[in-house]
Amino acid sequence: MTQKYSKNRSKNNSTSERLNFIPLGGLGEIGKNMYVLEYDDEILVIDSGLKFPDSELPGIDYIVPDISYLEANKEKILAIIITHGHEDHTGALPYVLPRLDVPLYGTQLTLGLIKNKLQDDLPGYKPEFFEIKAGDVVQLGSFSVRFIAVAHSIPDGVALAIDTPLGRIVHTGDFKLDSTPVDGRVTDYGAFAEEGDKGVMLLCSDSTNAEKKGFTPSEKIIAGTLDQLFRTYKSRRIIISSFASNVHRIQQVADVATRFNRKIAFLGRSMLRNVELSRETGYLKIDSKSIISIDDIWKYSDNQLVVVTTGSQGEPFSGLVTMSRGENKAITLGEHDAVFLLASVIPGNEKLVNNTINRLFAQGCEVVYEKEKQTHVSGHASAEELKIIMNIVRPQYFVPVHGEYKHMVRHSQLAQEVGIPQRNIFLMVNGDVLTFTKNQPPKKQGHVQAGAVIVDGNAAGSIKSDVLKERREIAEDGVLVVAAAVDEHGNLLSPVAIETQGVFISDDTKGVFNELYAASEHAIQELAGKRANVESIRKVVKTRVRDVLRKRNSSFAVVLPVISVRHDEDSAFDFYKPDVD
Repeated sequence: MTQKYSKNRSKNNSTSERLNFIPLGGLGEIGKNMYVLEYDDEILVIDSGLKFPDSELPGIDYIVPDISYLEANKEKILAIIITHGHEDHTGALPYVLPRLDVPLYGTQLTLGLIKNKLQDDLPGYKPEFFEIKAGDVVQLGSFSVRFIAVAHSIPDGVALAIDTPLGRIVHTGDFKLDSTPVDGRVTDYGAFAEEGDKGVMLLCSDSTNAEKKGFTPSEKIIAGTLDQLFRTYKSRRIIISSFASNVHRIQQVADVATRFNRKIAFLGRSMLRNVELSRETGYLKIDSKSIISIDDIWKYSDNQLVVVTTGSQGEPFSGLVTMSRGENKAITLGEHDAVFLLASVIPGNEKLVNNTINRLFAQGCEVVYEKEKQTHVSGHASAEELKIIMNIVRPQYFVPVHGEYKHMVRHSQLAQEVGIPQRNIFLMVNGDVLTFTKNQPPKKQGHVQAGAVIVDGNAAGSIKSDVLKERREIAEDGVLVVAAAVDEHGNLLSPVAIETQGVFISDDTKGVFNELYAASEHAIQELAGKRANVESIRKVVKTRVRDVLRKRNSSFAVVLPVISVRHDEDSAFDFYKPDVD
């Protein structure tokens, strides 16, 4: 065990000795993980993840935690510690880091993946990175953090044992008790046991698979599945889709491809960059002779090739999805291809994935996915493994984290089975404050702002934004635009123009449009004769047009009047385009 980095801060004169545990994301949901430890005037943040949107959030790229509480207290923040490199623990960093500008701690691969992401999203931003490894102990103000090796579906994951002035906290991160991991790096039972022997006040543990009985299978069984699939489809070109960060899965694909004398071509920027990083740092071991450029695949026959790409979640611009649509410049799919999806579907992505699978079948491909074969193994501990960790750590208090509410309830029941009293188990929601004070039992006291922020391109906003309401309305019912030009007295200067997008019109299209034109023009003429009140014109036009649509078409399309006013003195127009409502 080594002592590496230290960041000390002068203490104020506070004698309150209160330790708060505050989840800002990751509770009652899969993804968006972010947890806060606060002792007096010091804050330590654990993880900064994103969550992918569902069909209720059209056009949104991803969702990140609301960090209003951290922004209001950013002078107290000592650091952000990242447990591993998956997006649900790192994906919010491009949004979070520039706002907080604090040091970041993580293992070699984790920091490498984060740097790649920041290079794309924030090329000019250079945060302060501190690389750690399992076994290190880092002193951050009043917090002493020990990093413990855990097995997961990505290398270099760590759990945290955090000594605080009021007691020891163990945060497992994402883990499973895989006794035959691909890279040989097992979960460090000994370190967890040492912390348990010293006494653990609070355990915060991964709840994702709390509903699943028994033990999660080893990642190594994927090798057997791949071996069988390679034999079954030995005459076809093999296309494999996986997460770009799933280095263990990529390693097994490479090993099997080498055994079957197939060359490997990687497709997709994130896939190429992560493979390059993992090979440079030694986490991925592939002979250079086995790798070819995607531009050279034409030189090889189908039974000599494996193409590894992204798109297992149906991401619109990923390699697999563009192939399925016949839009990929490098690869055209056909009956000579077998496609393997080596990932489970993230909740909310089911429709995207199913659409992709259907398009692949339509291209003539054979498609193998989780429902047919064991092409995915979870990286999360199942019920018996969760109970083993609780028995080893023997915490006084327990908070289930990282999971939907049903997972957390099941996890709390497992805790009771191993002897943790129900009164010592806290089911929390994002924003709850669990407060520890000296010589007193902890209590949930108060709540901080901890909603969700939606990110669309470079813009971010509230999940309750009117923009989302507008998008849903347009997506469901379409939009009808009424454009009119009037003079400053409100008189029509030319016929009204009407355009529709996504609006179903009845068979009598001409009759419906004639009524829409007439209703719009009559509404404007009623208000003519005095200086134009654009807002009044807009409201009356909208009402009359809606009446026609509902009477003739039973349509609830969004009506958007765009009114331009010409001023006599210079013949110039002012345009009035209201918000969609």
